[in-house]
Amino acid sequence: MGEMPFWKTKTLDEMTNAEWESICDGCGLCCLNKLEDWDTGEIAWTSIRCTLLDGESCRCRDYDNRQATVPDCIQLTPEAVREITWLPPTCGYRLIAEGRDLYWWHPLVSGDPETVHAAGISVRGRTVAEDGIDLEDYEDYLVTWPLEVGTEPAE
Repeated sequence: MGEMPFWKTKTLDEMTNAEWESICDGCGLCCLNKLEDWDTGEIAWTSIRCTLLDGESCRCRDYDNRQATVPDCIQLTPEAVREITWLPPTCGYRLIAEGRDLYWWHPLVSGDPETVHAAGISVRGRTVAEDGIDLEDYEDYLVTWPLEVGTEPAE
């Protein structure tokens, strides 16, 4: 029997930086703009992506320096993962924090970074850049697909 993968044996707090970064599946969902109802705290997702998110690769164009361009970019940490309520249900960080396993399409499970896109989880080809969109128009871009989990692979 083989050795258990690190995400099944370590907590988020115990991971090395390389392990931590590999938990990101590259879906881009956390980089979508969200609206919060001030009264209820309910989060509504939009198809508007951060100015730094590449809509095809679903990766940040300037990850190491992102907070210089986007000061309100949230740095995920183990503590933040436990506190943030809007992480999508498919987020690897959220799943591990909740004691659950990664989905079949996660690159660490599948061995292929394209499976997150093939499973329809990522934002690839489904977003617009935030540049030039007025905040009062964000409601015109509301979507529910960031809360979907995706289908099982074809056998």
